[in-house]
Amino acid sequence: MYRWFALAGFALTAAAFTCATHAGEKTAKDNTPPAGFAALFNGKDLTNWQGLVEINKRKKMSKEQYADALKKANEKYLPHWKVVDGVLAYDGKGQSLQTVKDYANFELYVDWKIESSGDSGIYLRGNPQVQIWDIKGKNNKAGIGSGGLYNNQKKGANNPIAVGDNPAGQWNTFHIHMVGDIVTIKLNGKLVVNKIALENYWERGQPLPTRGPIELQHHGDHLWFKNIYVKELPD
Repeated sequence: MYRWFALAGFALTAAAFTCATHAGEKTAKDNTPPAGFAALFNGKDLTNWQGLVEINKRKKMSKEQYADALKKANEKYLPHWKVVDGVLAYDGKGQSLQTVKDYANFELYVDWKIESSGDSGIYLRGNPQVQIWDIKGKNNKAGIGSGGLYNNQKKGANNPIAVGDNPAGQWNTFHIHMVGDIVTIKLNGKLVVNKIALENYWERGQPLPTRGPIELQHHGDHLWFKNIYVKELPD
């Protein structure tokens, strides 16, 4: 079950939480946000989510073109994302899922689970990515943990500083804090990214977009998500 306890760090958060197993702690119901946060996934349907229209393509579209592209994406991709027993499950055969709403500065919690050799990620403002993968997986030759800003090109800015992963098949919790382009991440309570700038993947060398969707990345593997909570922060 998902249990809460106060975390050290992230001073902006008064109601932080993570997985714990200490006897006597209050058990929180899945997909029920803590005070100050909104649930991006309600445990019942795909409210707040839509098919992928990449931010770099969207910016070049008229409103009519975007509406048409979104309609096609929803028809093609949403059937591959199902809600099963309060969990958002992906069959690996469609495309990424993105929030309907764009976000600027925010704090985000995401519970995720992958299969053996699974590969995924979380896009922030439509940009890749907070890495998710199996530390023993076929795509992870170096055995690097999840949580790093995988697509950063600057030396020392792409890999996590610690390994916090649970084995494939078990649940993990991200706590992501983003203000401006600066990202801090905890994985299962362990600091893995400490105030690193996320680079603009789509337009290298240009500033990161000030707003954009949060995305759950498709990489051809089965994926599971729950307890996705967001708190918007001041500009």
